[in-house]
Amino acid sequence: MSGLDELDRPESAGGVGARTDADAIADGREPAAPRRGAADPVKVLMHRHRELCERAVDPLEIAAGLEAHGVTDRTAARFRHRDVFSLAEEMYARVPRDGDAPPPITPTAIPRPRLDWALITLLPGALCAATVTGVRLTQGRTCLLVAAAGILAVTLALGAALRRGPLSPSGGARPGPHRAGAWSCWLLGYAALGDGLLRAAVGGGPDGLPDGTADGPWPLAAVPLLTLALACAPAAWSAHFLAVRARRRLDSSRGLQEFAASVQPLLLGTLTLFMCALAALDALCATVLGEPADHGQTLTLGALFFLARLLTVHGFTHAPAVVLGTVGAAEVLAPASVFAGRLPGCGFLAMPVERLVAAWGPAGVPSLVCGAGAVTLLIHATRTLTRASAHARTDQPC
Repeated sequence: MSGLDELDRPESAGGVGARTDADAIADGREPAAPRRGAADPVKVLMHRHRELCERAVDPLEIAAGLEAHGVTDRTAARFRHRDVFSLAEEMYARVPRDGDAPPPITPTAIPRPRLDWALITLLPGALCAATVTGVRLTQGRTCLLVAAAGILAVTLALGAALRRGPLSPSGGARPGPHRAGAWSCWLLGYAALGDGLLRAAVGGGPDGLPDGTADGPWPLAAVPLLTLALACAPAAWSAHFLAVRARRRLDSSRGLQEFAASVQPLLLGTLTLFMCALAALDALCATVLGEPADHGQTLTLGALFFLARLLTVHGFTHAPAVVLGTVGAAEVLAPASVFAGRLPGCGFLAMPVERLVAAWGPAGVPSLVCGAGAVTLLIHATRTLTRASAHARTDQPC
């Protein structure tokens, strides 16, 4: 009978205390210091993480699993180890294997580019470009039908791109709250119509719009929508680049702190790579469509979406939903506060937004709130996406 099988038998009174410690670790709480004469606490911890220990190919994989369950260096000190990696080394060494010979260490599976997701990520941009062209070439009811069909096609293509390849959540990640998708749609709608709406609100209504807006009370800004749709492809390739490099670092690192120190600049470099591609696409779309481009609004919104998707892909869904909801609510309140300021005695409500619009223009509001949201997610990502557990192996192909 193997050492792990022996742990299935009931423990003595001392074993009950050790089992309680393991339960505390599983719940993310600090265990009490092991009592003298108690059962081996590391052995009980191995039993609690039996599947992890048996399938691990190196100590770092066990360390990543322990880290995901809330085990910290302080917890490892309770087991008389200097850090989590040292504790994982003992657990890896004590896993019973046939002939007492450890299996050969194989490199972590590295996702490779696949033609299917590479082509799917190009669909949203291509369909959005076709929709914009169709809307500009048609009028009246035909224009509305083309716009409706184009929005439906782009939505379906974007959904397919987010379900396959590097932009799809890993096998262990739970889907994020549905409200995150609703707020994302609102942010895209505001990028297209929000500047005109806010300009009208500050100017006193639709009559306050400048001359030359014959397409309706609030003209459609196609540049941000087309830029973000085309950015789906570089976002997927940037996420793929991060996954490949991070998993290679996972193979070569000798500890959790070493891995975190090497992945943090990689994360920042990946974001910079995506932002450069986004800026180039924004300039290209503005030139082709002949519209003025507000790079601040498009870049901050693109960074917000990219960081939110990276966190979702690696299983961190709560923070993106909260930040997207907060940013969306702020963009709702901006024109609402201006309209509320028209009420008698409520002019103070519109003052902050009016001053911001006077200083930076209507695009200053989304640039400010999206930029603040992107910075918040970046800070969160540097703390979560630098964990080894965030890049653990999955069976899902990229």
